[in-house]
Amino acid sequence: MGLQSFLAGGLCIAFIAYFVGSIPFGYLIGKLNGVDIRRHGSKNIGATNVRRTLGKDWGMVCFVLDFLKGLLPVIIIGNWLGARMAIGSEWGEMFAIAGTITGHVFPYTLDFKGGKGVATSLGAILGVTIAPVLVGAVVWYITFLRTRMVSLASLVAAVSMPLFAALMFLLNKGNFNVANIVLMCIIAALIIIRHKDNIVRIKNGQESKFSRKK
Repeated sequence: MGLQSFLAGGLCIAFIAYFVGSIPFGYLIGKLNGVDIRRHGSKNIGATNVRRTLGKDWGMVCFVLDFLKGLLPVIIIGNWLGARMAIGSEWGEMFAIAGTITGHVFPYTLDFKGGKGVATSLGAILGVTIAPVLVGAVVWYITFLRTRMVSLASLVAAVSMPLFAALMFLLNKGNFNVANIVLMCIIAALIIIRHKDNIVRIKNGQESKFSRKK
């Protein structure tokens, strides 16, 4: 297979995944409840702001939908279509991951102003491998319990996943490769960039915290 055919197949998968990733579930949930989520709280369309604005249940619905928005394109579009377009399921998954996360963060449906990519990234990575996601989930939970800051927990979890994958690769454990690790590093970098305002607030001691239940 030539480079032209490879790129054509990969871009086709990424393009389809991008459109799926561009479905703004947080915004739609807000509209369903008669509010524009972009005008409340942090003005972000992600699950955390949906929870703060509309409550725990709607926040969980948003998280699950954004998570599936990452997972399903990788499994269905990347794996299945990639194998049938002769670029291979592994490369198909990589293109699908890139497409769906880009769609979530830069959705054409909302003038390219989307979420921060945490839930969608978790779902997308789970479509390829489960171990880093489990590590990220545990790290997120521990960090959140200690700090009550979703943003900090998300940042630490995002960094932990490529570090874990790199360690497993060096120890020759699991089925990790350089492409997986590089992609996870790019995802982590994107999540960090999208949290730049949160990082400033964390540094200044001004970041919002979820209160402990009594």
